[in-house]
Amino acid sequence: MLQHIAIIMDGNGRWAKARHLPRAMGHKKGGEAAKNAIKYCIKNNIAYLTLYTFSSENWQRPKEEVDDLMNLFRLYMDSELDQMHENGIRLRFLGDRTPLSSDIIEKINHAEQLTVHNTRLNLNIALSYGSRQEITNAVKNIARQVEEGQILPEDVDENIVTKNLYTHDIPDPDMLIRTGGEHRISNYLLWQCAYTEFYFTDILWPEFNDQTFDAAIADFYNRERRFGRTTEEKAS
Repeated sequence: MLQHIAIIMDGNGRWAKARHLPRAMGHKKGGEAAKNAIKYCIKNNIAYLTLYTFSSENWQRPKEEVDDLMNLFRLYMDSELDQMHENGIRLRFLGDRTPLSSDIIEKINHAEQLTVHNTRLNLNIALSYGSRQEITNAVKNIARQVEEGQILPEDVDENIVTKNLYTHDIPDPDMLIRTGGEHRISNYLLWQCAYTEFYFTDILWPEFNDQTFDAAIADFYNRERRFGRTTEEKAS
């Protein structure tokens, strides 16, 4: 059953460039596509949606573009949070908050506290997120726990690692969608996607709509998920 979709929303800049528009307009249009994806998941009873909105590597982009993205985030948080709360959406933010400005951190904390009891859709926003960074932080946390005597080295297993990730209480994605024609996952949910089904499309994110979402989900249900087992082992 499909309960968790992760998306790499790629192609905003190229969409804008093709129309001779500033990149900021592409990101704004991409924000509209994200809102539509949220509505789609609610309508189709998908419990978890994780959106890759800003990677840890994105801090290296030109300052003007980073500022535009952060201002767009502020705008959406201010204009959409109350409605998301009314619609039963729980918001969680995955990533390193250290580089974020204090007002954005306040907005994140407020959104998480406001929506913590909502259950209609779990919306996870990967912001200032990098999977290698996440795993490195998990290793540091585990090393600290061993040093403090909370656990023994031989106790460390996959479950211990998982419990120290940003996604410790979130099920792994069943499907990862990447738009924009690239066939890589760009340091996104590396641990969590061990058995995730990947769906790559040339469609740019601002043009991703209900019909393209339907096609991705239809493709998912046409696959046989074995989780490392053979067909015979799965049947038994």
